[in-house]
Amino acid sequence: MEAAVFILSLVDCCALIFLAVYFIITLSDLECDYINARACCSKLNKWVIPEMIGQCLSTMLMLVSLHWFIFLLNFPVAVWNIYRYVKVPMGNMGVFDPTEIHNRGQLKSHMKEAMIKLGYHLLCFFIYLYSMILALIND
Repeated sequence: MEAAVFILSLVDCCALIFLAVYFIITLSDLECDYINARACCSKLNKWVIPEMIGQCLSTMLMLVSLHWFIFLLNFPVAVWNIYRYVKVPMGNMGVFDPTEIHNRGQLKSHMKEAMIKLGYHLLCFFIYLYSMILALIND
């Protein structure tokens, strides 16, 4: 059972790594003017909810399987994703808004957040991989 939890978490983490790289590439394209702000924001906004669900799934798996350290590692990121989604101002297109993405350095902060999430998910990937191998050896 424990190995199955970490295998599912590993697959989920791979999807989240893919999403983080996708966010970085799309934001870089906007920064270099390869795409306009509206196209960039519509591409990114449709992946905000799947990212939030993936992070919450991983967090809940660790809570249910009683892996407290990994749960405490995942919980702040899940809360941050939910907070970011809930705090979208009325009238905005979503978390990424084309009218505001170039204002007040939001593009840089979104890019920095995507880079931090990529590093975080890579760290989690190796933790899940190690834990999966350990669970398979112990079974």
